[in-house]
Amino acid sequence: MASWNVAALLTEDRSHLLHPLYHPEDHAKPRIWVKGQGIMLTDAEGRELIDGLSCLWNVNVGHGRRELAEVAAEQMAALAFSVNYTGSANVPAIRLASRLAEIAYPNLVATFFASGGAEANESAFKTARFYWKAKGRPEKVKIISRQMAYHGVTLAAMSATGIPGFAKMFEPRVANFIHTATPYAYRFEGAKPGESVGQAAARMLEETILKEGPETVAAFIAEPVQGTGGVIVPPDEYFPLVRQICTRHDVLFIADEVITGFGRTGHWFGLKHWGVQPDIMAFAKGVTSGYLPLGGIMISQPILDAMLSVPYADRWMHAYTYSGHPTCCAVGLRNLEIIEKEGLVENAAKMGVRFLAGLKSLRELKAVGDVRGLGLMAGVELVADRASKAPFDPDKKILGKVRVELEARGLCVRAVRDSLILAPPLIVTETQVDRIVEIMRDGIAAVLPERV
Repeated sequence: MASWNVAALLTEDRSHLLHPLYHPEDHAKPRIWVKGQGIMLTDAEGRELIDGLSCLWNVNVGHGRRELAEVAAEQMAALAFSVNYTGSANVPAIRLASRLAEIAYPNLVATFFASGGAEANESAFKTARFYWKAKGRPEKVKIISRQMAYHGVTLAAMSATGIPGFAKMFEPRVANFIHTATPYAYRFEGAKPGESVGQAAARMLEETILKEGPETVAAFIAEPVQGTGGVIVPPDEYFPLVRQICTRHDVLFIADEVITGFGRTGHWFGLKHWGVQPDIMAFAKGVTSGYLPLGGIMISQPILDAMLSVPYADRWMHAYTYSGHPTCCAVGLRNLEIIEKEGLVENAAKMGVRFLAGLKSLRELKAVGDVRGLGLMAGVELVADRASKAPFDPDKKILGKVRVELEARGLCVRAVRDSLILAPPLIVTETQVDRIVEIMRDGIAAVLPERV
């Protein structure tokens, strides 16, 4: 491996590179990653760590896939980029759109490509408004999302995001974005007697729609499993009720499958766990396993029909320079072949059962308040007091200390407020799952020995 002057690189980094969610306090001791292989990452100092979050929920097929590099090089040599605006097309984009129609929800028939998840969600919001204008209902413009939701941090996507902190320094939010309850079973409040968490959260969605006026609401957007919000898995009754409510009030249902898509939960797409279909699906991340930036939306036949039927002056005037980028689409196609050929969706389901069972064994540690997950995404919520569910004092930065301890023991995870969140690559093995659980147990115990 090449020898790196880490000190010099860090000096350059701090002088010239702005990072997402940047503050120097969080960047005092960054790692510079230089290599990945399988589920392992190697930093510039030569340390190997387990990639416990698939980098950012996206490296589904694991690192170091030469076949993805080769297909990218082959496509670049033939046609690296071409315009994909109306009047032009390229072969990889056509074939990937066709393949997505085969593996996604049966009602979704056409794809628009973007570069990532935030662009995909922006596209979904605009398309929902377009649809209702095309149907002669221009007053339907509002977007309802959920508390603790993450849909990106571009301006409209940030306005849909329901996690405190992201909007504070960029407000005011875009108008006509409204938040409703999320089915966060561990901390849910507001259920009526005899009402389950899923029923209560769905009821609150309907109440929000009625309060705003169904005639003004364009769409409801939800992650099948809320990722950055802490891996919040909904009760089984929730999404079937949501689908009924959206249909009843003529509200489009947008599924944000940026994280849950392409096998992460043990199905190709997350809502398949509950037998529900969205009107629009946003995707990104796992479509290329992060090897190149790609995202997009898929739409139902009624929405496509609206696009095809409007007068020319009212056409769908939405675009990105890199929509349908041929190299990105070629990598996406090959990535989907790998997922299917190697049975990685099935592996995510199988390893997910083992993973969640192992993590639930951590409840013997008094600091572990809740463990939740689906497939290969999981959250471990730490509490100062299990009986009251009281979180640790934020000033003590317990979660950050645990994350640092886990890294010292060879595991990268993400710490979000009170939860440690994990999502290893879909290629993970039983031995690797068990090792992740072991490191989690030892790391939490090391930081909180009094809570063992």
